[in-house]
Amino acid sequence: MRKIFICFWFIVFGVFFAKSESIHIYISPSGNDFNSGSKEQPLATLTAARDLIRTSRAKKSFNDTVFVEVAPGEYFMNRALELSPLDAGTQQAPVIFRAQPNSRTVFYGGIETERFEVINAGLWRVFIPEVPRFGFYFEQLYINGERRFRAQTPNHGEFYRVKKMEETVLDSQGGRVPVYASQKMLIHADGAKILNELQPNELNDVLAVFYHSWDNTRKKISHFSLSDTSLYITGRGSQPWNTIDQNSRYIIENYRKALDAPGEWFLQRDGYLYYIPMPGETPENTRCIFPVNEKFITIEGNENKKVEHIRFENLSFHVAAYFTPPRGNDANQAAAAIEASIMLDYANNIDFLNCEIAHTGLHAVWFRQNCSNSSIERCHLYDLGGGGVKIGSTSWRGNDVTDMNRITHHIKVHNNIIQHGGFVFPCAVGVIIFHGSDNEITHNDIANFRYTGISVGWTWGYANSPSKRNKIEFNHIHHLGWGEMCDMGGVYTLGASEGTTVSNNHIHHIYSFRYGGWGLYTDEGSYQIVLENNLVYACKDAGFHQHYGKENIIRNNIFAYNIRSQMQITRPEEHLSFTFSNNIIYFNQGLLYMSMGGDGWMKAKVTIDNNCYWDTRTKTPKLHGNLLFADWQKSGRDKKSIIADPLFTNPQKFDFSFKNQSVAKKINFKPFDYTKAGVYGGAGWVEKAKLSEKLLNEFDEMVNRLEGRNMK
Repeated sequence: MRKIFICFWFIVFGVFFAKSESIHIYISPSGNDFNSGSKEQPLATLTAARDLIRTSRAKKSFNDTVFVEVAPGEYFMNRALELSPLDAGTQQAPVIFRAQPNSRTVFYGGIETERFEVINAGLWRVFIPEVPRFGFYFEQLYINGERRFRAQTPNHGEFYRVKKMEETVLDSQGGRVPVYASQKMLIHADGAKILNELQPNELNDVLAVFYHSWDNTRKKISHFSLSDTSLYITGRGSQPWNTIDQNSRYIIENYRKALDAPGEWFLQRDGYLYYIPMPGETPENTRCIFPVNEKFITIEGNENKKVEHIRFENLSFHVAAYFTPPRGNDANQAAAAIEASIMLDYANNIDFLNCEIAHTGLHAVWFRQNCSNSSIERCHLYDLGGGGVKIGSTSWRGNDVTDMNRITHHIKVHNNIIQHGGFVFPCAVGVIIFHGSDNEITHNDIANFRYTGISVGWTWGYANSPSKRNKIEFNHIHHLGWGEMCDMGGVYTLGASEGTTVSNNHIHHIYSFRYGGWGLYTDEGSYQIVLENNLVYACKDAGFHQHYGKENIIRNNIFAYNIRSQMQITRPEEHLSFTFSNNIIYFNQGLLYMSMGGDGWMKAKVTIDNNCYWDTRTKTPKLHGNLLFADWQKSGRDKKSIIADPLFTNPQKFDFSFKNQSVAKKINFKPFDYTKAGVYGGAGWVEKAKLSEKLLNEFDEMVNRLEGRNMK
């Protein structure tokens, strides 16, 4: 029977593909994968369309475009679409998976539950048979198209502090970080109630999430002690450069007694999902979907043959999972090791146009190993477990030509809305380039992440780095940090980056936990980067900070209303660290210049001149300590700079256009139109990028609460 079916398939498809030069395959929510794929007999899944193309290519080569036409509606994916070199198109005959513009065509990587039953006014439940039947256990949940959070203590947005961490190394192999250790976390009295609430049989499902500087550690609790109020976790040893200590915070997630706030949920092993409804929700108007698949699409070529010339248009991919491994997640900067719901390796000319990726447990998209000439354009990436777009591999030896040939390059991330992320991995980045060159990150709106907006480079210090000539331009980057992570920035760079530009970006409202809420941040070994025509304001620590670097150029920027200081430096070096010229600094609080390492500004080799400074409080601004600006000029810096009101139109309302350019001309400042940063196009698209008033108010309230005063 199988042979008869295959023969029938060849006959039907042979006739079907003979009809026209351009080939059209149809799929529909009402389709069937045993159909022919014609408009009258559509298929049901993307995978079936892929198989049809493979089967047909076995008979003949294609000389024109292959269209997979996706009808509007909802599709539930029981597995990811997997594409290999067998599925590659050509320049003359690309493969295009597409829906019609403005149609609602959504692929879900999850399952919809039955209707909730009401236990009482504040508690619902629904039975999920897959849990007891197959031992399936999920960690994310989506109600009415919004993420809901697992029960945790303290509640979402709040934290307990660690009192002390004591580590016992069990296997010292692994260099600076032991391969196996046990950490004892002593906790304060306010967190001790957790220990009283936890039952021993709950430990397999309880998760402790620690926030320490720029990292998160996510671990199952191995043991707890009531006698000294401590928790034990095991796994890789602590990183000595960023260990869990008395400055760290934590939450405990996923146990029944933590279920105490609207929007929280808890899944029991017997299959009952308990949920506290949000105001206005009723069982009748509530749609609940839990994720099953971690991935929507995987595109994987190899060193001998790439997957090429494939495009996705007007498609939405919603609801994907992340399943925490048994040993949890060790600290990992930028959640670098965590994969994405769309993964690409050894791929060329792969494009995503006008697509949506939302409600994920992982990052959204990763152009990882040896990807090139590809793009993601006018896409909406939101409600993400991790970050938005990742580019390049995290591993690179840099010792031969072969390594350079494997570098991901020429990836374009353009005119996208990338917002609301880091919900599973708070240390994730909006857009990150690891080892990659000649990439363009332009005209994106990146907002509401817990960590950095855009990160470029993955080499610490002055070692050779392949991350060259990357363009970070015309992006709107804002409302980041939320007082959760440290050591972060609107744009963050690492390593030798010759030819990289960071220009015409609009960066504001960056707020870290303890330290490190910077607008522009050139970190360890950042080298030969030009940062110009950027507007940066309302950042916690400074508009610009350089840890250490070489020959960077910071010119023709506006830095305004930053809280602790306007400019910072950490490590003085023997070479020229940077040139800072033709900038305008406008402020009403904090210091003008501040060093993270004492008197670093006086020791650093920097060229600083032709700038305009205006402290609305005084005509004699202080740099740090009691150092006055006149004394600073005597040191040879800022000799031609001026102290003057730059005459902005309405800086209190963040309008930094000029009502008069006379002062700007004195320092040869060239006005730039910062309103061009961010997304562009139709009014609906631009409007979609705006954060809600509720969210904006919540951010301001958070800053005011943590600063202890009104920032407005």
